[in-house]
Amino acid sequence: MSQQEIFRAPERTVAVVLAGGRGKRLHDLTRESSKPGVDFGGKYRIIDFTLSNCMNSNIRRILVATQYNSHRLLEHLQYGWSFLSGHLDEFVHVLPAQQSLEGDQWYSGTADAVYQNSRNIQGHHPEHVLVLAGDQIYKMDYRVFLADHLDHGADMSIACLEVPRAEAKGFGVAGTDSSGRITSFVEKPEDPPALPDQPDHCLASMGIYLFRAGFLFEELGRDAADPASTHDFGRDLIPALISRAGVFAHRFEKSHIRNRDLAPYWRDVGTIDAFWEANMDLTYTEPALNLYDYDWPVFTHQEQLPPAKFVHSDPGRNGVALSSVVSGGCVVSGASVHNSLLFSKVRVHSHAHLNEAVVLPGADIGRCAWLRKVVVDRGCRIPEGLVAGENAEDDARRFHRTPGGVTLISGSMLDRLRG
Repeated sequence: MSQQEIFRAPERTVAVVLAGGRGKRLHDLTRESSKPGVDFGGKYRIIDFTLSNCMNSNIRRILVATQYNSHRLLEHLQYGWSFLSGHLDEFVHVLPAQQSLEGDQWYSGTADAVYQNSRNIQGHHPEHVLVLAGDQIYKMDYRVFLADHLDHGADMSIACLEVPRAEAKGFGVAGTDSSGRITSFVEKPEDPPALPDQPDHCLASMGIYLFRAGFLFEELGRDAADPASTHDFGRDLIPALISRAGVFAHRFEKSHIRNRDLAPYWRDVGTIDAFWEANMDLTYTEPALNLYDYDWPVFTHQEQLPPAKFVHSDPGRNGVALSSVVSGGCVVSGASVHNSLLFSKVRVHSHAHLNEAVVLPGADIGRCAWLRKVVVDRGCRIPEGLVAGENAEDDARRFHRTPGGVTLISGSMLDRLRG
């Protein structure tokens, strides 16, 4: 493969972002939003990381397939991702699940979501189709992925990362030969096959796929005609392909955006515990995810907000935040915030105390509230004097308490308390 072909490959690629997930394990955080539209990191949405990877990798023809609770996500895409130039054939287009003359069913699996939009994708005449999950947090140079795919002459390539064997049951697990060709693939196995040289680790699929376009459409048609298929890439297409096509594994460590000497960063923030932990990591002195890397920026809708403000310096009534991330539009008024992350437009009133708190946009923390190890949903009004995160039984009775000891507080939960 020539260097010129590799250089031009991003321009000849269409990215399809699957952004329809319900995110049930995030409980009330996805009551009004699909998982990709959930807030993350103080000012972003989860989908911004996948879309920013596309921007930074010069892949600027992007189709976003939506389904459940899509309004908030569609609004975000409209406000934050409409800056690309149609004159240069650059775009972020939305593909909502919809009725058609052929049928009225919603997407039945990941492969079906792409199949139902085949005509839209083919209309852009891609040579390569990059299928991405819109609900993961990571930084990846897809150009390196493309180069690896082209060097192998692959029909399909799967981005993979090494995970501990004990954590591999939730992934598709691949086995490869010495060339990187995938020779076996098992979706969410009870007994995950280990790497030959690392018996405690597995090679797990990230749910990121790269196809030769013609090959993809042919195989999607074949799968759609199979009544026994669940029309899912991991369960159906990949296991059927590995014996008769060139399917290769791409190691994430080759293409991840490096952050000092830390391990490649990838998170599926699909549970409240994982969501809290990934946000809390951003408050550390040297977080595993670097949001201050101006060579690989994360783009988002940038609402016009005033700077964060900290007021009152009276004895016993200081507005302070330590070891914390505080976003634009926040006011910390005579309250103490420690090891916490405040999203945009959060207000914390006098004598309130926050520790290890993740507070989503527009929340209002009442006077003398005491919150520890919590996630506060967007727009919540925390009553004066509320205590959460100190008594497990009390938290479980009023709110949602996770196995990891995180307390989720949502507006509907607070309404029940007031009622």
